[in-house]
Amino acid sequence: MKNPVSFTALIPLCVLAGCAGGPSSQEAPAAAAQPQQSGLFLQNFDRSVRPQDDFYRFVNGQWLAVTPIPSDRSNYGAFTLLQEGAEHNLRQILDESATANAPKGSETQKVGDFYASFMDEASIEAAGLQPLQSELARIDALATKKEVAEHIGRAQRQFVNHPFAFFVAIDEKNSTQYISTLYQSGLGMPDRDYYLSDDERLKSIRAKYQVYVKDMLALAGTPNAEQAAKRIYDIELSLAKAHWTRVENRDAQKTYNRYDMPALAKLMPSFDWTAFLAGAQVPAAKMQAIVVTQPSYFEALDKVIAQTPVDSWREYFRFRLLNTYAPDLSSAFVNLHFDFNDRTVSGVETIKPRWKRGVETVENAIGELVGKVYVERHFSSDAKERMDALVGNLKAAYSEGIDDLEWMTPETKQKAHAKLARFTTKIGYPDKWRDWSALEVRRGDLVGNDMRAAAVTFDRDLAKLGGPIDKTEWLMTPQTVNAYYYPPANEIVFPAAILQPPFFNVAADDAINYGAIGGVIGHEISHGFDDQGRRYDGDGNLNDWWAPADNEEFTRRAALLGAQYSALSPIPGINVNGDLTMGENIADLAGLQMAYRAYKLSLKGKEAPVIDGFTGDQRFFIGWAQGWARKYREDELRKRLLTDPHSPSEYRTNAVVANVDEFHKAFGVKPGDKMYRAPQERVKIW
Repeated sequence: MKNPVSFTALIPLCVLAGCAGGPSSQEAPAAAAQPQQSGLFLQNFDRSVRPQDDFYRFVNGQWLAVTPIPSDRSNYGAFTLLQEGAEHNLRQILDESATANAPKGSETQKVGDFYASFMDEASIEAAGLQPLQSELARIDALATKKEVAEHIGRAQRQFVNHPFAFFVAIDEKNSTQYISTLYQSGLGMPDRDYYLSDDERLKSIRAKYQVYVKDMLALAGTPNAEQAAKRIYDIELSLAKAHWTRVENRDAQKTYNRYDMPALAKLMPSFDWTAFLAGAQVPAAKMQAIVVTQPSYFEALDKVIAQTPVDSWREYFRFRLLNTYAPDLSSAFVNLHFDFNDRTVSGVETIKPRWKRGVETVENAIGELVGKVYVERHFSSDAKERMDALVGNLKAAYSEGIDDLEWMTPETKQKAHAKLARFTTKIGYPDKWRDWSALEVRRGDLVGNDMRAAAVTFDRDLAKLGGPIDKTEWLMTPQTVNAYYYPPANEIVFPAAILQPPFFNVAADDAINYGAIGGVIGHEISHGFDDQGRRYDGDGNLNDWWAPADNEEFTRRAALLGAQYSALSPIPGINVNGDLTMGENIADLAGLQMAYRAYKLSLKGKEAPVIDGFTGDQRFFIGWAQGWARKYREDELRKRLLTDPHSPSEYRTNAVVANVDEFHKAFGVKPGDKMYRAPQERVKIW
């Protein structure tokens, strides 16, 4: 299944942007393969750098100096190490399933035949474009604007990137029910800035994009491909001009706009919503209300739809389908897709080995089915028990932290406590697994398997409308190396795959675990109280529970933090966007401060031992820094600065700890040191 534009991708607030995940490779931090009892990766340290001057490089400098980015990756770091481990573990599961001769309809048959379909390179090469011919013929037959609307609906069921995405999520103003949602989409490049910016590198990328569109159309036998590519680009440029910015899309209040169907018809009078719903197979009776995330975009889209001939829409739809499913086709399509989307946009040098792409394809489509076996083999009850204890301590620390806030009024503190008390925690894997009985997987039909998996997922989400909230649902698979907070459910979730070194080490001293996974836990709890998460109450509803004076003071402190990050420039001429990264920066800072408080609570008044020459407090901060070792290719870093709500990993270390009093004390940071920040300039929010 292609990566869907759905609430699973848009709403959760994660600890990192990209997730993916055996044994450690030689290119990863060597210490992670054999963690020492202290949990410190001493061979990664650069002792020529003072921790008081550059803490990130003191902890990770040697690893940064000797570790190349693998040719098939855009970036590489501590998270990637775990991602690679998960990849190898999943490959073993899929290889076994593919040769198991399992009963038809069984979960083993489905995951095994799905993977085998991808790995059957000879059959895929022989088929060429044939797997998409029926869909392309359907597009070529579109003759009216009504049929255009119907096709946009149909494409939702294939997770093809069209002018907008339709999905189902928890209603953010009534968290006891689900609601349909519309979200802007339709671009072939990562963001509106790739179309509109005067940055020279982005200009170069968009010139190459237009060549890519032409080449993809020509490869598929499209007449007059060059002229068609120009018309497609013009449509996308019109959409990009109307797109809300990433910063605007972070605003939880402004992006909640509830419409009924008559109001939606007035917003887009040129668009046939009845035809759209028919194409998407959405019963009209389920469409009593819908959230339009960016109303002005949809208003502009209506004009684009009205002014664009059906012939041009056919060309646009044709390319959107080809671009989405090219990785499932013969090598000519695969290589063309890779060359732009990975090499040009992110600087990746070589395509991943076929088995890795096969694992990724099955993961995107039916990852939870593979996850069931992954959990049985690779997750221990000991890890879950330790995590339960850590989460409990972090919540206790957060509660104390709220009490100690000198700037917050008692009324707002009481409501913050009430929200914290209602947090739900999920660890490892779901209590209830999704039902995939409706999915038919056919060996030798990769595109069909992808499309049927997309349709089953779409229908499963659609079936939620009108039903109770499924509190057991997970928005990530257990083998995902990440964690998230989901505001409408007021829940924090920690998949099994992240509960490993360097983030979680059962054999390591507590200081490292509190600095690493404790910081991650604190990060996710803090998302409930960041600049957007704080707008939701304990039930998950958008509800302003802040006293005006507290709201004003929070905003002032957040602005100070944003200014610190906006001054950082990882690429000359391109700074971190402090507004885009605000929520993640608050979560990093507050999460680490609460993890430190929890660590001190865990000591129960005892003095931590000195291990490997470092005090307990020093090891705590080192534990945080070890998790952020990462290198980026320049194009990938540029893309992240434009699109990623997370700051680059270096700043998730140095910019965070520079605001923490206890870091200055632990390492004796003094005026004149590069890591020093004067007490009055240190930001504390929670």
